[in-house]
Amino acid sequence: MGEGRLEIAVGFATAQGPRPDNQDFGGVHLGTEAERALQGVVAALADGVGGAKAGRVAAELAVRSFIEGYRAQNPVIGIPAGALRAIRGYNRWLHERGRIDPDMTGAATTFTALVLRGREATSLHVGDSRAWHYRAGVLTRLTHDHVLPQPDLKHVLFRAVGIEPDIRLDVRRTAIEPHDRLLLTSDGVHGVLGDRALARLLGAHQNADADAAAIVAAAGAAHTRDNATAVVIDIIAVTAIDHDAIGAEAERLPVLPPPNAGETIDGFRLERLLSEGRYTRLFIARDGAEQVVTKFPKPALLSESGARSAFLRESFLGRRVDSPFVGRTIAMPPERQSRLYIVTPYYEGETLEQRLLRSRPTIATGTALAIKLARGVAALHRLGVAHRDIKPENAIVGPDGSVRLIDLGVARLPRISDFAEAELPGTPSYMAPEMFAGNPGDAGTDQYALGVTIYRLFTGRYPYGEVEAFSRPKFGEPVPPSRYRDDLPAWLDALILKAVARDPRDRFSDVEELIYRLEQGSTRAVPPKAWQPLIERDPVRFWQAVAALLAVALLLALLHGARGGDDIEPPATAPATAQGARR
Repeated sequence: MGEGRLEIAVGFATAQGPRPDNQDFGGVHLGTEAERALQGVVAALADGVGGAKAGRVAAELAVRSFIEGYRAQNPVIGIPAGALRAIRGYNRWLHERGRIDPDMTGAATTFTALVLRGREATSLHVGDSRAWHYRAGVLTRLTHDHVLPQPDLKHVLFRAVGIEPDIRLDVRRTAIEPHDRLLLTSDGVHGVLGDRALARLLGAHQNADADAAAIVAAAGAAHTRDNATAVVIDIIAVTAIDHDAIGAEAERLPVLPPPNAGETIDGFRLERLLSEGRYTRLFIARDGAEQVVTKFPKPALLSESGARSAFLRESFLGRRVDSPFVGRTIAMPPERQSRLYIVTPYYEGETLEQRLLRSRPTIATGTALAIKLARGVAALHRLGVAHRDIKPENAIVGPDGSVRLIDLGVARLPRISDFAEAELPGTPSYMAPEMFAGNPGDAGTDQYALGVTIYRLFTGRYPYGEVEAFSRPKFGEPVPPSRYRDDLPAWLDALILKAVARDPRDRFSDVEELIYRLEQGSTRAVPPKAWQPLIERDPVRFWQAVAALLAVALLLALLHGARGGDDIEPPATAPATAQGARR
């Protein structure tokens, strides 16, 4: 597969064991390149329950029906909804056959599937077969067994395909990276092999087929009493960004006029208005005991396609960019959300703009803030994403000094169609010169906006002056920030001017280099502290020193008086009498 596409290797092994027949069934559907992009790669494993051939029939039909049914779903409804639709009809059929067909009495099957799309694996599960995720020596179980809790009844399923008239699937999303391994097992494997044994076998890192065979062989050596099946999936490459999932996640959600404080939307109580922007309205909301932020579009000012594009970008990136310097979004269950909006954690603190309006930071504090903000920008750039609206209003500074880059709604993603020309993003004073010439925004323009933000962080001003909306500025020579701040070190002055250079070729090669320069400069060039007299720095030591000096002076005076008393004659006018001495 080409660069930027999901690439995997699959291994499969199964053994009948001591059972009279093999009631396990597994399957993997890679599909065409177009199918992989829209619906992903599908792997499924089922372990049948029932006498004679009923268990095998139930398992095989569950896997085959699911794969075919899932492929028939419209991808815009999302993976969980598509998977449920794909298995629901078969579950009803199997439940009915178990009730009326003597040959199928008691027929049921466990079912565990993995759908891999973009940079994420979605597990779909019912029963006691299992899905696992292995990364760098750590094995994580993705599923929970639906068996009775009593020790002697752990083989009894209370949830499986065919047991109930309607099916309930457990759904879990897991981020995947190159070199990860995913594993599906039937209970004939994990019933005798513990987590450590499975981790050791996966850690062998042979090819996927060899390791699947080794796992099944190890289960046999451990005297499993059941069929044993293993499916191993090696992640070779992932997409740069799961762009096909963006439109699929919320195409179904209506874009409605924004609500008001006091209303309740999908269980979120909108407590108070947090901010009112040109295109959005934000509320501090309550979801049970948790405080969150909800963000709604204003469709009257932003086209429906623009609103969808912005909100899907922010929701998507906020869940997938794993950085403490980038704001997160909270995934919403599809069945809960009735309209287009996003939910984010409530980050205590203030925007960097509010922080600047109060006071300018010291050189050391400002440099630390700039490094954290730049790390958030770099985290986006590593995914090929340009933020396109970096400015102090779009950074949250916490009381602990943390910094989070927020408002990802106008980010530019690889291979994703952009906004209409009239809705192109950016704040004029932070837009690089090339954006006024038609550049839609990239890593270089982000670096420029970051440079302007750092310039303002230390000076409160703009390098080329403030730019009015709808104007086309002329970029002359930038004013060195040291002109507005005489305590600014020369290295920091030069760094900021390089980041805001008019020609993108004169800027840093990337934001990572800018971060390196900031970190190196802050450790090598510590600003000198202003001199303070000792009485202000340490009053106790000052007065101790004064007392010691006085004591020395008194001692010297006494010694000097004792040596000189015999040589001095008293004046004639001052007779030494007892009365005079007392005076």
